[in-house]
Amino acid sequence: MTGCRIIWLDSIDSTNSEVKRNIDMLDNLTAIAAYEQTSGRGQRGNTWLTESGKNLTFSILIKYEEMQVIFKALNQFTISEITALSVVELLSGYGIDAMIKWPNDIYVDDRKICGILIEHSLKGESLSHSIVGIGLNVNQTVFDPSLPNPTSMRSCLPDSAERLDPAELSEQFMGIFYRYLQRIFAGDSVRDLYLARLWKSGIESRFIDYTAEDSREFTGCIRGITEAGKLLIEDSETQQLWDFWFKEVGFV
Repeated sequence: MTGCRIIWLDSIDSTNSEVKRNIDMLDNLTAIAAYEQTSGRGQRGNTWLTESGKNLTFSILIKYEEMQVIFKALNQFTISEITALSVVELLSGYGIDAMIKWPNDIYVDDRKICGILIEHSLKGESLSHSIVGIGLNVNQTVFDPSLPNPTSMRSCLPDSAERLDPAELSEQFMGIFYRYLQRIFAGDSVRDLYLARLWKSGIESRFIDYTAEDSREFTGCIRGITEAGKLLIEDSETQQLWDFWFKEVGFV
Protein backbone atom coordinates (compact mmCIF):
# COMPACT_ATOMS: atom_id res chain seq x y z
CA MET A 1 0.00 0.00 0.00
CA THR A 2 1.29 3.47 -0.92
CA GLY A 3 0.29 6.92 0.30
CA CYS A 4 -2.55 5.85 2.64
CA ARG A 5 -2.81 7.15 6.19
CA ILE A 6 -5.32 6.18 8.88
CA ILE A 7 -6.09 8.58 11.73
CA TRP A 8 -7.85 6.95 14.70
CA LEU A 9 -10.15 8.94 17.00
CA ASP A 10 -11.69 7.74 20.23
CA SER A 11 -15.16 9.18 19.57
CA ILE A 12 -16.71 11.32 16.85
CA ASP A 13 -20.19 12.11 15.60
CA SER A 14 -19.57 10.76 12.10
CA THR A 15 -16.35 9.94 10.29
CA ASN A 16 -17.80 11.26 7.00
CA SER A 17 -18.64 14.54 8.76
CA GLU A 18 -15.16 14.72 10.29
CA VAL A 19 -13.56 14.34 6.87
CA LYS A 20 -15.81 17.09 5.49
CA ARG A 21 -14.86 19.45 8.30
CA ASN A 22 -11.14 18.95 7.66
CA ILE A 23 -11.09 18.31 3.94
CA ASP A 24 -8.67 21.12 3.09
CA MET A 25 -6.17 19.92 5.69
CA LEU A 26 -6.29 16.22 4.88
CA ASP A 27 -4.05 14.61 2.32
CA ASN A 28 -5.34 12.39 -0.44
CA LEU A 29 -6.17 8.84 0.69
CA THR A 30 -6.33 9.80 4.35
CA ALA A 31 -8.84 7.77 6.35
CA ILE A 32 -10.54 8.92 9.54
CA ALA A 33 -11.47 5.97 11.77
CA ALA A 34 -13.29 6.04 15.10
CA TYR A 35 -13.68 3.59 17.94
CA GLU A 36 -17.08 5.15 18.56
CA GLN A 37 -19.52 7.01 16.29
CA THR A 38 -22.30 8.89 18.05
CA SER A 39 -24.21 9.91 14.91
CA GLY A 40 -23.00 7.59 12.17
CA ARG A 41 -24.90 7.98 8.93
CA GLY A 42 -26.09 5.34 6.49
CA GLN A 43 -27.94 5.31 3.20
CA ARG A 44 -31.42 6.90 2.95
CA GLY A 45 -30.54 9.11 5.91
CA ASN A 46 -30.51 6.16 8.31
CA THR A 47 -28.36 6.09 11.43
CA TRP A 48 -25.54 3.54 11.57
CA LEU A 49 -25.72 2.01 15.04
CA THR A 50 -22.49 0.55 16.36
CA GLU A 51 -21.24 -0.62 19.76
CA SER A 52 -18.24 1.35 21.01
CA GLY A 53 -14.85 -0.22 20.28
CA LYS A 54 -16.19 -3.36 18.64
CA ASN A 55 -16.52 -2.46 14.98
CA LEU A 56 -14.77 -0.71 12.13
CA THR A 57 -16.17 2.69 11.17
CA PHE A 58 -14.04 4.88 8.93
CA SER A 59 -14.11 7.25 5.97
CA ILE A 60 -11.57 7.60 3.17
CA LEU A 61 -10.89 10.84 1.31
CA ILE A 62 -10.06 10.61 -2.40
CA LYS A 63 -8.72 13.80 -3.98
CA TYR A 64 -8.60 13.14 -7.70
CA GLU A 65 -6.48 16.15 -8.67
CA GLU A 66 -3.78 15.14 -6.19
CA MET A 67 -3.73 11.73 -7.88
CA GLN A 68 -3.46 13.50 -11.25
CA VAL A 69 -6.63 11.76 -12.38
CA ILE A 70 -9.61 13.21 -14.23
CA PHE A 71 -12.52 11.07 -13.10
CA LYS A 72 -15.77 11.75 -14.94
CA ALA A 73 -18.91 12.18 -12.84
CA LEU A 74 -20.67 9.77 -15.21
CA ASN A 75 -18.35 7.02 -13.91
CA GLN A 76 -18.92 7.70 -10.21
CA PHE A 77 -20.66 4.35 -9.63
CA THR A 78 -17.27 2.73 -10.19
CA ILE A 79 -16.23 4.03 -6.75
CA SER A 80 -19.20 2.16 -5.24
CA GLU A 81 -18.14 -0.96 -7.12
CA ILE A 82 -14.54 -0.99 -5.93
CA THR A 83 -15.52 -0.14 -2.35
CA ALA A 84 -18.00 -3.00 -2.18
CA LEU A 85 -15.56 -5.38 -3.86
CA SER A 86 -12.84 -4.38 -1.39
CA VAL A 87 -15.08 -5.27 1.56
CA VAL A 88 -16.01 -8.59 -0.07
CA GLU A 89 -12.34 -9.40 -0.66
CA LEU A 90 -11.43 -8.45 2.91
CA LEU A 91 -14.12 -10.75 4.30
CA SER A 92 -13.11 -13.55 1.93
CA GLY A 93 -9.66 -13.49 3.51
CA TYR A 94 -11.34 -14.54 6.76
CA GLY A 95 -13.38 -17.29 5.11
CA ILE A 96 -16.59 -15.22 4.98
CA ASP A 97 -18.51 -15.45 1.70
CA ALA A 98 -20.22 -12.10 1.18
CA MET A 99 -22.41 -10.61 -1.55
CA ILE A 100 -23.22 -7.06 -2.62
CA LYS A 101 -26.79 -5.87 -2.18
CA TRP A 102 -27.17 -3.13 -4.79
CA PRO A 103 -25.88 -0.55 -4.68
CA ASN A 104 -23.31 -1.22 -1.95
CA ASP A 105 -24.57 -2.90 1.21
CA ILE A 106 -22.67 -6.09 2.02
CA TYR A 107 -24.62 -9.20 2.98
CA VAL A 108 -23.71 -12.62 4.30
CA ASP A 109 -26.60 -14.91 3.41
CA ASP A 110 -29.57 -12.63 4.14
CA ARG A 111 -27.92 -10.55 6.85
CA LYS A 112 -26.23 -7.17 6.59
CA ILE A 113 -22.63 -7.07 7.75
CA CYS A 114 -21.52 -3.76 6.26
CA GLY A 115 -22.98 -0.47 5.10
CA ILE A 116 -21.33 2.01 2.76
CA LEU A 117 -22.07 5.71 2.31
CA ILE A 118 -20.24 7.52 -0.50
CA GLU A 119 -20.47 11.27 -0.99
CA HIS A 120 -19.09 12.92 -4.13
CA SER A 121 -18.19 16.52 -4.90
CA LEU A 122 -18.26 17.72 -8.50
CA LYS A 123 -16.05 20.13 -10.39
CA GLY A 124 -17.65 20.65 -13.77
CA GLU A 125 -18.22 17.24 -15.34
CA SER A 126 -15.60 15.53 -13.16
CA LEU A 127 -15.32 14.51 -9.54
CA SER A 128 -13.32 16.84 -7.33
CA HIS A 129 -13.24 14.48 -4.37
CA SER A 130 -15.09 11.55 -2.83
CA ILE A 131 -15.66 10.58 0.79
CA VAL A 132 -16.05 6.82 1.15
CA GLY A 133 -17.67 5.90 4.46
CA ILE A 134 -17.68 2.29 5.66
CA GLY A 135 -19.30 0.69 8.68
CA LEU A 136 -18.28 -2.94 9.12
CA ASN A 137 -19.66 -5.04 11.98
CA VAL A 138 -16.65 -6.83 13.45
CA ASN A 139 -16.90 -8.04 17.05
CA GLN A 140 -20.43 -6.99 17.95
CA THR A 141 -22.85 -9.90 18.44
CA VAL A 142 -25.77 -8.20 20.20
CA PHE A 143 -27.62 -5.59 18.14
CA ASP A 144 -30.37 -3.06 18.56
CA PRO A 145 -33.66 -4.94 18.06
CA SER A 146 -34.84 -2.24 15.66
CA LEU A 147 -32.26 -3.46 13.13
CA PRO A 148 -33.95 -6.05 10.91
CA ASN A 149 -31.11 -8.35 9.88
CA PRO A 150 -27.62 -7.54 11.23
CA THR A 151 -24.64 -9.83 11.51
CA SER A 152 -20.91 -9.41 12.13
CA MET A 153 -17.60 -11.06 11.34
CA ARG A 154 -17.54 -12.56 14.82
CA SER A 155 -21.02 -14.02 14.32
CA CYS A 156 -19.92 -15.54 11.03
CA LEU A 157 -16.88 -17.14 12.67
CA PRO A 158 -18.40 -18.94 15.68
CA ASP A 159 -15.41 -21.22 16.10
CA SER A 160 -13.07 -18.29 16.65
CA ALA A 161 -12.63 -17.18 20.24
CA GLU A 162 -10.19 -14.42 19.32
CA ARG A 163 -11.28 -10.81 19.11
CA LEU A 164 -10.67 -9.33 15.67
CA ASP A 165 -8.63 -6.14 15.59
CA PRO A 166 -10.47 -3.28 13.79
CA ALA A 167 -7.19 -1.38 13.30
CA GLU A 168 -5.59 -4.35 11.57
CA LEU A 169 -8.69 -4.79 9.42
CA SER A 170 -8.54 -1.14 8.38
CA GLU A 171 -4.93 -1.55 7.21
CA GLN A 172 -5.85 -4.65 5.24
CA PHE A 173 -8.82 -2.91 3.67
CA MET A 174 -6.79 0.12 2.60
CA GLY A 175 -4.31 -2.11 0.83
CA ILE A 176 -7.07 -3.86 -1.10
CA PHE A 177 -8.90 -0.60 -1.85
CA TYR A 178 -5.72 1.06 -3.14
CA ARG A 179 -5.12 -1.80 -5.58
CA TYR A 180 -8.66 -1.46 -6.94
CA LEU A 181 -8.18 2.30 -7.31
CA GLN A 182 -5.04 1.70 -9.34
CA ARG A 183 -6.96 -0.70 -11.57
CA ILE A 184 -9.77 1.68 -12.43
CA PHE A 185 -7.43 4.64 -12.86
CA ALA A 186 -5.51 2.49 -15.35
CA GLY A 187 -8.74 2.04 -17.32
CA ASP A 188 -9.68 -1.47 -16.18
CA SER A 189 -13.33 -2.36 -15.58
CA VAL A 190 -14.48 -4.17 -12.45
CA ARG A 191 -18.10 -4.44 -13.61
CA ASP A 192 -17.99 -8.20 -14.18
CA LEU A 193 -16.51 -8.75 -10.70
CA TYR A 194 -19.26 -6.63 -9.18
CA LEU A 195 -22.03 -8.43 -11.09
CA ALA A 196 -20.62 -11.80 -10.04
CA ARG A 197 -21.17 -10.83 -6.38
CA LEU A 198 -24.58 -9.17 -6.82
CA TRP A 199 -27.00 -10.39 -4.14
CA LYS A 200 -30.22 -12.05 -5.40
CA SER A 201 -29.16 -11.67 -9.03
CA GLY A 202 -31.27 -13.92 -11.26
CA ILE A 203 -33.38 -15.08 -8.31
CA GLU A 204 -37.11 -14.35 -8.49
CA SER A 205 -37.93 -11.89 -5.69
CA ARG A 206 -40.60 -9.44 -4.62
CA PHE A 207 -39.87 -5.74 -5.18
CA ILE A 208 -41.57 -2.45 -4.50
CA ASP A 209 -41.45 0.25 -7.17
CA TYR A 210 -41.45 3.60 -5.37
CA THR A 211 -41.75 5.52 -8.66
CA ALA A 212 -45.19 4.05 -9.36
CA GLU A 213 -48.44 5.37 -7.98
CA ASP A 214 -49.20 3.72 -4.62
CA SER A 215 -45.72 2.10 -4.66
CA ARG A 216 -46.47 -0.89 -6.88
CA GLU A 217 -45.27 -4.32 -5.73
CA PHE A 218 -44.16 -6.83 -8.34
CA THR A 219 -42.23 -10.08 -8.80
CA GLY A 220 -39.06 -9.93 -10.83
CA CYS A 221 -35.44 -10.93 -11.30
CA ILE A 222 -32.34 -8.75 -11.15
CA ARG A 223 -30.66 -8.89 -14.55
CA GLY A 224 -27.71 -6.59 -13.96
CA ILE A 225 -27.00 -2.87 -13.87
CA THR A 226 -26.67 -0.13 -16.48
CA GLU A 227 -23.38 1.59 -17.27
CA ALA A 228 -24.38 4.38 -14.88
CA GLY A 229 -25.22 1.90 -12.11
CA LYS A 230 -29.03 1.73 -12.34
CA LEU A 231 -30.47 -1.63 -11.27
CA LEU A 232 -32.08 -3.70 -14.06
CA ILE A 233 -35.06 -5.83 -13.01
CA GLU A 234 -37.11 -8.02 -15.34
CA ASP A 235 -40.82 -8.12 -14.46
CA SER A 236 -41.76 -11.81 -14.20
CA GLU A 237 -45.31 -11.17 -15.40
CA THR A 238 -44.69 -8.90 -18.38
CA GLN A 239 -41.01 -9.70 -19.10
CA GLN A 240 -40.45 -5.95 -19.30
CA LEU A 241 -37.02 -4.77 -18.21
CA TRP A 242 -37.14 -1.86 -15.77
CA ASP A 243 -34.23 0.27 -14.62
CA PHE A 244 -34.11 2.02 -11.26
CA TRP A 245 -31.96 4.57 -9.51
CA PHE A 246 -31.15 4.18 -5.83
CA LYS A 247 -34.23 4.85 -3.63
CA GLU A 248 -36.57 4.10 -6.54
CA VAL A 249 -36.90 0.38 -5.77
CA GLY A 250 -36.57 -1.92 -2.79
CA PHE A 251 -37.03 -5.52 -1.73
CA VAL A 252 -40.36 -6.38 -0.12
